[in-house]
Amino acid sequence: MIVCKFGGSSVADAAQLRKIKQIVDSDPKRTIVIVSAPGKRRSDDEKVTDMLYGCAALVDQGKPCKPIFEKVVERYSTILDDLKIDRTEFDPLFRRIEAEINEGAGSHYAASRGEYLSAKVVASFFGWEFLDTQDLITIDIDGTVASSSYEKIARVIDPKKRYVIPGFYGSDNEGIIRTFSRGGSDITASVFARAVGADVYENWTDVSGIYAIDPRLVENAKVVQELTYQEVRALAGVGANVFHEEAIAPLYHHVIPINIKNTNDPTAEGTWIRASRDYADTPLAGVSAKGGYTRIVVQKLLLLKKVGIRQGLLTMLHVFGVHPTFTSSGIDSLAWYFDSSQANEQILVSLCARLKEEFELDEVTVTTDIAIVGVIGEGSSRLEGLTSKATGALAEGGIELLFLSVGSSPNTLLLGVPQNKQKEAVIALYAELF
Repeated sequence: MIVCKFGGSSVADAAQLRKIKQIVDSDPKRTIVIVSAPGKRRSDDEKVTDMLYGCAALVDQGKPCKPIFEKVVERYSTILDDLKIDRTEFDPLFRRIEAEINEGAGSHYAASRGEYLSAKVVASFFGWEFLDTQDLITIDIDGTVASSSYEKIARVIDPKKRYVIPGFYGSDNEGIIRTFSRGGSDITASVFARAVGADVYENWTDVSGIYAIDPRLVENAKVVQELTYQEVRALAGVGANVFHEEAIAPLYHHVIPINIKNTNDPTAEGTWIRASRDYADTPLAGVSAKGGYTRIVVQKLLLLKKVGIRQGLLTMLHVFGVHPTFTSSGIDSLAWYFDSSQANEQILVSLCARLKEEFELDEVTVTTDIAIVGVIGEGSSRLEGLTSKATGALAEGGIELLFLSVGSSPNTLLLGVPQNKQKEAVIALYAELF
């Protein structure tokens, strides 16, 4: 059995839906299809999910959502008409959804209707059975999938049938619709792949696999033929966004392979994601970067000799709403890197003052506008001269190195650079190492 997920670009219009029908019809093992909401048809277009979030925002302001919702209806109506699908079932659906958004159903409900309607359209076009994830996937308060979801899915799936399923949402423990983070249809597909014990999870998008570098930065960027779960997780952690990082978790211990494929070029091999790979010839997988980080460094003589000091400092950060993504330490210092949106200037001033007073610190310093670049590869720790080549490439490009982390992860070399040099750093490292 193959579980297929088709992203927003793959369901953007009727022409794309015809492509995915050809794809699923070409292999009888493709029996479960998860779809996103329609994405952009061209660069100046709007994503349906963005429009639906706009509908919820209008209602929050005390205004009816009709001005935006009519654009949503138009998108689906165009697809239905192009595919010559009878709209008798859909027109009442549009009106019911609009009414529920206007009655204050909330942003989770509004956003979920993009995938819901998309799956309804595709199921009608294919002649397959529609299955609603609201009844099958429970999303816990921390955003993870409840284990009971897998059992519920396994019970309802008939291996002799073919299903179209909306991605991106489930429900909370009260049965109220809740969405995953953006791109969460990847997670939905992973959950179904695990629940049914799929042979393969195919993730269909508009690129022929995962690139070693953002192809917008380098012409003829290389497509990586094979990656491990850990490499994808590491690349996602530093900004690469072809595959949702949380979608790895349901498959990790069940060793279900993922194949990233191109809807517009279905014969291309794409990128395979597996539990392990032979990295003798290709030790490195890719380089990516993520900006928008702030760094706090605390210093005190014999700081780390004090029992419990790390936890105490971290607890104080949490009190102020700061949750670090990366941490590094020196002889008498600790540094945390976190998303800058977590703390404005006023909060940072208060936090630093509180840290210095509470823990009698010698110094607390803050640096903003940092980008973290990751060089990722299962063979990176065994690659002779990697660190010197990487730092040398930055130095040659006149790019300041703010920090270096090597050894804390067996497959990742992290380098901090000024955010305004983020692109230059990634390009320099790719040119030197790949």
